[in-house]
Amino acid sequence: MLSLNSHASDKKIYAWKDKNGVLVFSDTPQPGAKEVKLTSQHLSMPATNTDILDTAPTKTAVKFSISISSPEPNQTIRENTGSVYVSTRIAPRFEAGFTIGLFLNGVAIGEPSDTTTLALRDVERGQHTLQVKLYNKQNQVIATSPDSVFFMHRKGLNIGR
Repeated sequence: MLSLNSHASDKKIYAWKDKNGVLVFSDTPQPGAKEVKLTSQHLSMPATNTDILDTAPTKTAVKFSISISSPEPNQTIRENTGSVYVSTRIAPRFEAGFTIGLFLNGVAIGEPSDTTTLALRDVERGQHTLQVKLYNKQNQVIATSPDSVFFMHRKGLNIGR
């Protein structure tokens, strides 16, 4: 609580306007100054509510999503080597320490990767299902993509024809 002591209230306060019209207060009288009469010798301010300072900010859990952006659903890939490049999209962002697991026909392919583009090699001809999973730093799944189907076309060798 703020209050003025009795010693400070014994002094006189003067007010006047300077040549620019600005109101000036001082404890030294100037020509044309008028004495300011204080109505109360004890000035105080209400106590500040400090409860707002005690609240810890609430951290809301971020909900991540992951999807396959390439190949597109039901896309036909014509690649004789059987290579497929899988691009993923993560929202809201891909953070340091996150990894992505790639699944082909329900089977994990290699170790989870720290990149958003993954490669498959020597994929057989036919229909295949892709899925990706996003893992956090503790290796927990925090997002899973919907299944995405693609078709691999590779030239076959027609021997004896």
